[in-house]
Amino acid sequence: MVTLPTDTQILITREFAAPKHLVYQTWTTPDLIKRWWSGDRGEVTIAEVDLRVGGTWRYVMTANGGFEVAFHGEYREIVPNERIVSTEVYEAIPDGEALTTLELTEEDGRTTLTLLVQHADKESRDGHINSGMEGGMQEGMDHLEKLAIALG
Repeated sequence: MVTLPTDTQILITREFAAPKHLVYQTWTTPDLIKRWWSGDRGEVTIAEVDLRVGGTWRYVMTANGGFEVAFHGEYREIVPNERIVSTEVYEAIPDGEALTTLELTEEDGRTTLTLLVQHADKESRDGHINSGMEGGMQEGMDHLEKLAIALG
């Protein structure tokens, strides 16, 4: 589910039929990220993760249309299996840095993921929403869930 709590925020909520430690593992392990992050829209060619405060991440995918899409950021806060706060920059718009807060909660072996994306302004938020991100994200999250279940 994607909602817009304020003019500068995107809130993504998704429930997974897997425990949070497996969702976290799938979210943060480069070899696993390569298997889910692009959904059905291409192939992840680079998934670099330096999972520590001050560390960086970078994902690059070759989209089905043959063009490359890349994102990177820096980890600001990490609570293993529970919370990651990081920046996110779409490299085609290097000045459009957002702050993302991922939170995982578990109940009865099911995990609820919430991802709050804080943009600097409404224009950046609207550009993100209008990029087609929701469809691709839904596909990616479906793949993430299958992988997390398979890990269990």
